[in-house]
Amino acid sequence: MSTPTEPGPRAEPGPLQQRLRADLTVAMKSRDELRTATLRLTLAAVKDAEVAGDTARTLDDAEVLKVLTREVKKRREAADAYAAAGRDEAAERERAEGEVLGEYLPRQLGEDELAAIIDRVLGELGLTGPRAIGPVMKSVQAEVAGRADGGRVAALVKARLAST
Repeated sequence: MSTPTEPGPRAEPGPLQQRLRADLTVAMKSRDELRTATLRLTLAAVKDAEVAGDTARTLDDAEVLKVLTREVKKRREAADAYAAAGRDEAAERERAEGEVLGEYLPRQLGEDELAAIIDRVLGELGLTGPRAIGPVMKSVQAEVAGRADGGRVAALVKARLAST
C-alpha cells in the first residue's frame, strides 16, 4: 500500500471556489442559515475531492463544477426519497439546497438545444443502433459538460438511436 506523498506548494483556488468561499462569508454575515449550511457542505465536498487520491491538489473550476453537479444530483435524489416517504419538510429543504447550488452551475440546455447537439454528434460519428450508445454518450457528455443531466442525455440518445 502506498503512502500519500507530502503535498507541494498549494495553488490558488480557481474563481468558482473563491466565489463559493466569498458567498459563504456573505451568507454567514447575513445569518442566512440555509445558504451557509449548503455552502459549508459543498466546500467540504470540494475539500474531500482535493485530498482524495495519493496527493492533495487544488481543483480547477471544471473539477469544482463536477463536484457541484454531483451535490445538486444528491439533493434532487434525497428530495425525491423524502417526498416518497412523506417527509415533505425534509424534501423541501433538499430542494432549496439544490436551488442554492444551482446558482453556481452553468445554464442548463433546453430540449431543442440538447437534441441538436445529439443529432450533430450522431452525424459526425455516423453511428446507429444500440451499440452506439457508449461512444455517442462520451462525445455528447464532453460537449455538454454540466449543462445537462446525464440521465436526460442518455434518454435522448437512446430515443434518437432507436429512431434511426
